[in-house]
Amino acid sequence: MSNKIKVKTKRALIGYLFFSPWLIGFIVFTAYPFFYSLYLSFFKVRFTVSGVESTFVGLEFYKYAFRGDLTFPINFTNTIINIVLSTPLIVIFALIVSILLNNKIKFRAFFRLLYFLPVVIISGPVVSELVANNASKIVDPGKYFIYQFFTTLPDRISFPFLYMFDNLVLILWFSGVQILFFLAGLQKISPSIYEAAKIDGANSWVIFWKITLPLIRPFILITTIYTIVDLASFANNSVNTSITQHMFDIDKPYSYSAALSWIYFVSVMIIIGIAFLLLRKKD
Repeated sequence: MSNKIKVKTKRALIGYLFFSPWLIGFIVFTAYPFFYSLYLSFFKVRFTVSGVESTFVGLEFYKYAFRGDLTFPINFTNTIINIVLSTPLIVIFALIVSILLNNKIKFRAFFRLLYFLPVVIISGPVVSELVANNASKIVDPGKYFIYQFFTTLPDRISFPFLYMFDNLVLILWFSGVQILFFLAGLQKISPSIYEAAKIDGANSWVIFWKITLPLIRPFILITTIYTIVDLASFANNSVNTSITQHMFDIDKPYSYSAALSWIYFVSVMIIIGIAFLLLRKKD
């Protein structure tokens, strides 16, 4: 029993060791502005000759975000819907592609590079410019029969499918790192397990549901959380754009944008919490 505790403690220490650079960086560089933004969201800031003055206004900016601002509720709803719908699509697509790329096929290294290449190229200002110039609409799904078929269905049924077709290019762009996560998980599974299952008569479908999926479940959780954060932090989504635009408002500089940031942060954390509860390993 003591040996198990020692091994568990050793693994925990190794995990904390890998985690420590981020923790140190957060404490040194991020903690103060992080909590100071929360402070600013409850105060009205004014720049005077003598310096910065702040007046406590409580939840005024939080109320104004949903009652006074005409654009933020729409942008906030669209962004949350985008995260909720895009995350499972990206994760499922990345899982399917990683399973295909994990097989022994010709030019496997080339195909792996091909799917990861957008992560290298489509980053930061590049993807912002591409989205701004509608490069994500380079594929027009509206001319295909299957798209036209879903448009004839009720909105509640057709909306997720039409959303998938309309954002197909973005889903491909955002799935590169997720494919690497799943490839790492798949390569940790011993080939002998698959061989034993095939000897027992299991087909590919049974192997996937009974062996592959349960063994990579922790990677599904990690990939899902990463995808939520990746989509939420995308500079071009409408909420982040609203936060940037209101940062230097003359009548409420920093304060209102800080309130919007915390509304968005709490909402994203709720989504991550729900994903964790749904995908965590159950005893």
